[in-house]
Amino acid sequence: MLPMTSDTDLTQAGDLALLYGKDGKRLILRLQSGAEVQTHHGVLKHDVLIGIEWGSRCQSHLGYPFVLLQPSLDDLLLHIRRRSQIVFPKEIGVVLLRLSVAPGKTIVEAGSGSGAMTTALAWAVGEQGRVHSFDRRADMQSLALENLQRLGLEKQVTFHLRDISEGFDVTGADGLFLDLASPELYLAQARKAIRGGTSLAAILPTTNQVQALVEALPASGFGFIEVCEMLQRFYKPVAARLRPVDRMVAHTGYLVFARAVAPEVLAEIPAAQGDESDTAPE
Repeated sequence: MLPMTSDTDLTQAGDLALLYGKDGKRLILRLQSGAEVQTHHGVLKHDVLIGIEWGSRCQSHLGYPFVLLQPSLDDLLLHIRRRSQIVFPKEIGVVLLRLSVAPGKTIVEAGSGSGAMTTALAWAVGEQGRVHSFDRRADMQSLALENLQRLGLEKQVTFHLRDISEGFDVTGADGLFLDLASPELYLAQARKAIRGGTSLAAILPTTNQVQALVEALPASGFGFIEVCEMLQRFYKPVAARLRPVDRMVAHTGYLVFARAVAPEVLAEIPAAQGDESDTAPE
């Protein structure tokens, strides 16, 4: 259950809620007694939305219908306030799995951006975990903090206004995520921040950036390198004419993964990982 969202069948004041219009538009709000929400299709008073069953139909003062739903983490990330391109949920899910992000873990990220990845990491590590988020821009960290506060996740995150060329002032982390233009410049600092055997992940928009990173990883003590791209295509859910939708979320970034290993291990690791002939299950 998302923070500040009730685990009962009925909505409560303080819950985050999603209004889903018949035109497919979505509006996320926090329910507050006495408040109201203005939409292009009329006004809805929060008091009418509080105390009803999730999944119920409601309508504006103009009679426009909405469905009241609990927002998923996917909904929240896609509708986050942003000043920069966010990491999309289709990449976030893979990163969380590959870094083994779980309750109680300590994860480092650089940079903070608008806070989409920060939000997902904070949600995954839980109240006993810790996310250390580094960025050189105070304005971006301020926005990321606002987005976290909106969801009640700010206590799980420590922000560091710092140029990571000076190093991460964190050691023994359980994983590290880089969302930087030139991550290959900071691999030595990254290696010192995480435990041996743990994973590093990075997202990059172009192949030349990926090439620079892949070439630099072994010299900084990273092996088991893999590169992948996540493509997402939805289908029109009409049983009589099921087919792909006309548009898809295609390339948004390349993901690079590697593990911190001892120097003597690097010579024993194959130069390229992820070859289908080597990794496909029998």
